Amino acid sequence: MTRILLTLLAVLFLVPGTAHAEPRVSLVSDTLLDASALYFVSYDGLVNNNSFQQDAILTYEGRQYAAWYTASRNAVIARRDVGSTRWESVVLSHRLGADDSHNVISLGISPQDNTIHVAMDTHNTRLFYLRSEPGLAIGALPWNAAAFGEVRLTLGGVELGPMTYPRFVVTPEGGLQFSYRTGGSGNGVNELAEYSGGTWRKLGAWTSATGPYTGPNGVVSTTRNMYLHGLTYDRSGRLHAAFTWREGNPGVLCNSGGLTNHDTGYVYSDDRGRTWRNGGGAVVGTTGGTPVGIGSPGLVADPLDPNHGLMNQESQAVDARGRPHVVISYVPGRFTQCVSDYARQRAQHGRVFHVFRNADGTWTKREVPVPPEHTQRTKVVFDREDNVYLVMPRGRIVAASASSGWTDWTTLFDRPSLRAFGEVNVDASRLVPQGVLSVQYQQTSSGTTPSPIRVADFRLGP
Repeated sequence: MTRILLTLLAVLFLVPGTAHAEPRVSLVSDTLLDASALYFVSYDGLVNNNSFQQDAILTYEGRQYAAWYTASRNAVIARRDVGSTRWESVVLSHRLGADDSHNVISLGISPQDNTIHVAMDTHNTRLFYLRSEPGLAIGALPWNAAAFGEVRLTLGGVELGPMTYPRFVVTPEGGLQFSYRTGGSGNGVNELAEYSGGTWRKLGAWTSATGPYTGPNGVVSTTRNMYLHGLTYDRSGRLHAAFTWREGNPGVLCNSGGLTNHDTGYVYSDDRGRTWRNGGGAVVGTTGGTPVGIGSPGLVADPLDPNHGLMNQESQAVDARGRPHVVISYVPGRFTQCVSDYARQRAQHGRVFHVFRNADGTWTKREVPVPPEHTQRTKVVFDREDNVYLVMPRGRIVAASASSGWTDWTTLFDRPSLRAFGEVNVDASRLVPQGVLSVQYQQTSSGTTPSPIRVADFRLGP
């Protein structure tokens, strides 16, 4: 028996185990998009770089695309061949109408007809929308403003009304979807539209703004909106949506200087956003039918009352095994149980938390031991080894390895000389095929003095 045991041990030592590459980051290029991008600070952020843009920078069929507003207030879209440092820019006819950082530019590309879609400049107002000629995204037409046609105030003829937070999502089979909010902060609903055969159609609302929520102080709020951390399809075709609620009644707060955001919730859809289920698999809403609401069962992944300055619309991603990961940030209770100045206290005491779903349906939450030292949001991505990377405000990158269960957080990139203002936009579409993460950032300026907007390319992992 002893001889058998020794033989087995010898075999175990001789057979090589699976190699798990540790997280790595190396800056491979930093290219200029525009030396004079539009600059103003609004809602603590910049109109050219906001976490809820999906997407301001993306890659498709060997080309990367980026969008921003230049100093003249015109919208600009640029492209480059992947691996090149030379961008080709097109100045579009639309000019930003308001100094409001909500009024971002979001890009989408339809794999069905290779059209490029541009949604922009809206905050509880009508949409400004452009759709290119078919084939532009594969280089079948000259790269110029004429290829994008005229600006429309509808989604290709579909009237959406006043809206905010336009975002495009590509389905696994190559369909293009459009997510947006109607109504306002604290009293709004999320809606979906879908593009097929060259035509958009509304699918309808899928969240509810009504229902009672009782704050810790006993005050009741009867309206709210669901703020999405993202909409992400995994490899199997499941659509994941993590979120936080924002209440319409500020009376639920312990102090009026806080944010009425509370709880991290989660739903998913296996039928392209038509039917929504909670983490346990129960149907909790249908798009265009009975919506997901505050009273829907089983939504809460991580409970938190509204007195901690919880940020809305932070970030989410899905790992290779289809598990959703959410990044949230707030002021923990060890610093205060009553946030009274959310911007100042988030910058001073805010902490980032990694929240992810386990195979058994439970959720794990861990504090990231690297303070963001900023009031703004963090982005989350995965490399090919399922190591997790957080791109924090000002472009700082911290990571944890999959082999540790995402516990060994360390700072891998921190370069103040970038002079990145705060939030950044990321293009994670090159990570799996090429191991490259592109980060779009704008440099800090003062007042309304234009500043450079750039794209830094990082090689992640081995």
